Amino acid sequence: MSAEACGSIKGSSEGKGPSCGRLTARMAMQLAAPHTWPAAILPVLVAVAAAAVTKPPVSVTMACVLLVICVLMQAAVNTFNDYYDYVKGADSADDNVDPTDAVLVYNNVDPRSAKRLAVGFLVAAFALGGYVIWVAGWVPLAIGVVGAAFTVLYSAGKTPLSYLPVGEAVSGLVMGGLIPLACYQALTGTLDARALLWAAPTIVGVGLIMMTNNTCDVEKDVEAGRRTLPVLLGRERARRLYHGLVAAWIAAIVAIVAAFFPHGLAVVPFMLLAAYPLVSALMRNPLSPASRIGAMAQICGVNVALGAFYAAAILAGGAAVTV
Repeated sequence: MSAEACGSIKGSSEGKGPSCGRLTARMAMQLAAPHTWPAAILPVLVAVAAAAVTKPPVSVTMACVLLVICVLMQAAVNTFNDYYDYVKGADSADDNVDPTDAVLVYNNVDPRSAKRLAVGFLVAAFALGGYVIWVAGWVPLAIGVVGAAFTVLYSAGKTPLSYLPVGEAVSGLVMGGLIPLACYQALTGTLDARALLWAAPTIVGVGLIMMTNNTCDVEKDVEAGRRTLPVLLGRERARRLYHGLVAAWIAAIVAIVAAFFPHGLAVVPFMLLAAYPLVSALMRNPLSPASRIGAMAQICGVNVALGAFYAAAILAGGAAVTV
């Protein structure tokens, strides 16, 4: 069912139509968008691998808690983004999205319940953060607060970051960079700048998830008044930059493994063979509105393949790391 029965709130900041239904558990999971969770899971995996080879042993309990926290943060980002896009009228049924990826558009549900759900995800993440603070001190909390602030600023406010040409950089640095840095510190007790360097591939990979979405949505974003990077560049130039970043992503993995975890180079050929068909399909995608659903599936698949093999290469190269 369309959400038009709740349409009185669309384009405004708050409100509830009289016939709005309740948010079900299925809808809550769709808002959390599990298909985007690789953006949170893989940076944690890379941090765990790096900690395991540089400062062993690694606490399995801490690793699991960090993973859940990061997934909750990603779920909050997704839910906040859906909520604010809906109430600002930026989302519609004509945007070539899977109905399961646009809960507020396709369901007669009070959008304020989505906002409460997003806040709940953040509260749960910080509640679990109490354990991290108890074990590792206040540094992960400080990094987490910065990440949470960007989570809210990304979607909320008069001019959210998602409406500016910094969305890719912010999402990449926060999810792909700050997560590994905070996780490495929590696991090892050491705030090591190398952890941020080792996270360069995940920064690019996560940023490309956002760039995929924004490049496909150029026309929609122009109508909504968004000034995203692909809007400023235009689709063709955005695609050329996109292809260059994909190449840089793979090159960064090879260079980092060679420089810091050289024994892990044995894993690289397998990574390239496994990723080739996924990357090839992604590079052929026109990144147009009609190909949006396929493009998002492809970029998430490439993130999984490259991220998992990158973590494996770090683990394999652990014997050659100089601490």
